[in-house]
Parts: sequence; structure tokens; C-alpha cells
Amino acid sequence: ALEAAKILESEGINARVVNIHTIKPIDKDIIIKASKETGAIVTAEEHNVIGGLGSAVAEVLCENAPCIIKRIGTQDVFGRSGTPAELFEEYGLTAAHIAESARAAVKEKKN
Repeated sequence: ALEAAKILESEGINARVVNIHTIKPIDKDIIIKASKETGAIVTAEEHNVIGGLGSAVAEVLCENAPCIIKRIGTQDVFGRSGTPAELFEEYGLTAAHIAESARAAVKEKKN
């Protein structure tokens, strides 16, 4: 995520990285604040996007501060084995993938 923020910064896109270290309890205040200040949220997790961080963030946003949200992580598929680098590439968790999702969120926000 930090590498993705650097990529985006080089393109003139200001990005914020927030470390949500627990899902229970979820830090609603920081999520709502980020939504109101940016208008777009990208979550990235080494987990299935269903029932994980992305879902928890989406729940907070839909009830408190709706905005564009992109969830990166393992989609609704069975996991595979491999090195961390292979799995990050497979499931779209590289800095390049995160930056691309952020670009898409910014573009969607502008439309």
C-alpha cells in the first residue's frame, strides 16, 4: 500500500494509507473521516474480500459516509499455493494493482 501511494504521488494523485489493524472493533471514525476527506476508498487485504476488511469497511461506509469503494484481495475463489510474490500477483495485491484500483476509484469519483 505504501509503494502504491508512492506510485500515485508520482502521477499527481494524493493517496492516504490507513492501517486498520483490527476488524473487531473496527475504527469507524477513521474510515468515516477518510471517506469524507477523499470520496474514495481502496481496501487491500491478504484475505477473501467477502467477510473480511473490505466488507467491514463497506458496511461502515454504506451506513455513515457513502463513497466509491474498491476491495482488493482474494475474490470468491478457492486459494492457491505459491510464494508470497506469486500470490500477490495472482490475487492483485501488488503495488501496481493497488495503484490501478485507486486510479479507477478516482476516475469513477470524477464521473
